[in-house]
Amino acid sequence: MKKKNTAAYQPDIEQDELRGFSRSIAEIEWLLLILGLLYLFVPTAVITDRGYVIGTMVGFAAFVVSFRYINFYRSETRWKLALETWAMIAFISVLLWHTGKVESPLFNLYLLVIIACALTLGKLVTLMEVALISCWYLFMGYSAYGTEVFSLQTFSELMSTFGPFLLVAYLTTMLSADMHHAKRRIVSISETDELTGLPNMRAFKSLHEREMKRYGRYGHPFSLMMIDTDGLKEVNDRYGHEAGNRLIIMVANTIGERMRDADTLARYGGDEFVLLLPETSTGQVLDVAERIRTAVENCSFDERGARVSTTVSIGIATCPDDAINTHELMDKADAALYQSKNGGRNRTTAWRKPPPLQAPERPASAA
Repeated sequence: MKKKNTAAYQPDIEQDELRGFSRSIAEIEWLLLILGLLYLFVPTAVITDRGYVIGTMVGFAAFVVSFRYINFYRSETRWKLALETWAMIAFISVLLWHTGKVESPLFNLYLLVIIACALTLGKLVTLMEVALISCWYLFMGYSAYGTEVFSLQTFSELMSTFGPFLLVAYLTTMLSADMHHAKRRIVSISETDELTGLPNMRAFKSLHEREMKRYGRYGHPFSLMMIDTDGLKEVNDRYGHEAGNRLIIMVANTIGERMRDADTLARYGGDEFVLLLPETSTGQVLDVAERIRTAVENCSFDERGARVSTTVSIGIATCPDDAINTHELMDKADAALYQSKNGGRNRTTAWRKPPPLQAPERPASAA
């Protein structure tokens, strides 16, 4: 069986996650500005160039507003979040340079960036940012102590201050990896049919809506195929529900072996399936449906010495020929399916607009 397109709906989930991360990073950005501003009013604050610090704050605030709130990007991406964390590191680094360098009480602001990066961007980006912070920290140490920074005592003192940052970065990254793994597992379970391993309707609806949006943007046609397993009740009554489950799995596997990698098969419920075929017209989907119908008709399995087989009835609807709305397209594919069922089963029907009702002829008036 070909690999099922179960990950096709993941971008919607990832986009929701990225939007949440983006809001958190925005709050951290404003928090950094507030903390820097408050430091300006500390009576004992060491500031070598107050005007430069204020100018840096204004520049960083302008970056946040322009980058985040002027609709620069329609969707969130991880590289955009990474760029914002690099900007935060640059902002903090400038503040440290003018507020005591390695002795600056603002040095701990780096922790906010490291934690945010570890939770949102993963190990590699976090490692790169920690390496950059380390280099800047040593450079400030060299500026403050000269070549003495390389002595064992001075270097040990500097590392004793910077060591907790490395520990926080490592622990937060490990925690984030475990959380993301658990979340992906939960999402997979909640959007996967337990019996067949196919996407369930919750996952399928998300993909269907996105395909409809893609049609609205690019005008590419796509088709829906509703597939109903004929005679499942008779198999359950005669051989038991375990045999019925085997029949459903057999049908799912047979369909999956005859679909493209770009197609998505989902379990609609009970003995019904729905197949989404991008870039497929009505004529093309009819050929695919007939191959699926014939393949299922020729499949069987052994149950207590008896051969168990089935057939499928199929209904088809295509966007834009039949509908340009997700609900209407599903309804028309379902209506076509019922035409196949009512017409004797084991057949394929494409939805067609019913002919208009004819007005009854009036009887000829008497002479």
